[in-house]
Amino acid sequence: MSQYKPLRVVDMAAQLGGNSSNFSTLGILIVQRIAESPRFRIPFFEFMELALYHPLHGYYASSASQIGTRGDFFTSPHLGADFGELLAEQFVQMWEVMGQPHPFLLVEMGAGQGLLASDILGYVQKSYPSFFESLEYLIIERAAALMVEQRRQLKPLEMMGNRLRWCRFEDLPAESITGCFFSNELVDALPVHQVILETGQLREVYVTVQPEAEAEVPFVEVVGDLSTPYLVKYFDQVGINLFSGAYPNGYRTEVNLAALDWMTTVAEKLKRGYVLTIDYGYTSDRYYHPMRSQGTLQCYYRHRHHSNPYIYVGEQDITAHVDFTALQRQGERWGLRTLGFTKQGMFLMALGLGDRLAALSQSETSDPQAIVEILRRRDALQQLVNPVGLGNFGVLIQGKGVENNEPLKGLRQE
Repeated sequence: MSQYKPLRVVDMAAQLGGNSSNFSTLGILIVQRIAESPRFRIPFFEFMELALYHPLHGYYASSASQIGTRGDFFTSPHLGADFGELLAEQFVQMWEVMGQPHPFLLVEMGAGQGLLASDILGYVQKSYPSFFESLEYLIIERAAALMVEQRRQLKPLEMMGNRLRWCRFEDLPAESITGCFFSNELVDALPVHQVILETGQLREVYVTVQPEAEAEVPFVEVVGDLSTPYLVKYFDQVGINLFSGAYPNGYRTEVNLAALDWMTTVAEKLKRGYVLTIDYGYTSDRYYHPMRSQGTLQCYYRHRHHSNPYIYVGEQDITAHVDFTALQRQGERWGLRTLGFTKQGMFLMALGLGDRLAALSQSETSDPQAIVEILRRRDALQQLVNPVGLGNFGVLIQGKGVENNEPLKGLRQE
């Protein structure tokens, strides 16, 4: 771990501000933030927050075109409409189990380019008209560029009027939602703290600036005291003892306190219904295994992944795996009951993906274009359940004020 002392941070901020041809605007802004900090450093959490969510220059704020099969990464909805349609099957059953409330609010948090919303709404409009008439669809999105793309994608559904709308968490009163909060690959993009074990003490990773001679990639890490005592409390909450002797000196990992705040907010806003979270991650015992000594932080740039968050600042995605135990226990603290945790492959198969695959194999068409489309769709369906890919994503379902007499379809194990 580098131990540079940021003696010339203020000078460097001025230098970069006057000569930005080889350095991004966001990079300059982060250097200036470091220069203004009391100890000329910021927690990694703050660096990641700025890199991803700066309102003008952050990764998610600047362009929606970076996501997709031709971008830096793709998600399940990019493989076709099946993922959204199968999720819709689960939402319909949730509505039925709850006694078909009107309205039923479906709240998507972090809606990407709007593909999943489009697939869900288009499917239920066609296949479940009664549910569609009871449905209100809310999107919570903080990235302006993505919001523009979502509105464009969902323009064909503008006949829904105010039943399809965008809002912020703070716009929702406490216990105002009867329905389901859901997210797909949202929590992995929340900014994380990074911590490291040094000689039996838990320390935190900070970001500062190298000497100006090395200004082409100015950011460097230093280690310091914890910025908040909640980093220690986090491990108590998830039942992990980093001081048991099993963890090597230099053990490094992430702590997603933002995910706890997010889960608390969701639980407070939900009056009755469900929370469905789909993402890649582990339970705490696997996440914080002593052998996973460098954590899970990854960066994605043009479909290549690496572990250096200090290059391509504002131009690459930065993610960390999700600790599902933390989400589960935080939900329980705020009134949510865990209904089930499974893998995406099993979840989608229980909702009918296997039937869709079987129907494709029974086609007798001889049209070349139709055959190509069948093969493409079959490959997409298989990717959704691939146990070494998307199929290994976690699916956590929590509930409040709902009976568990009838198991949810996606949690049924045949």
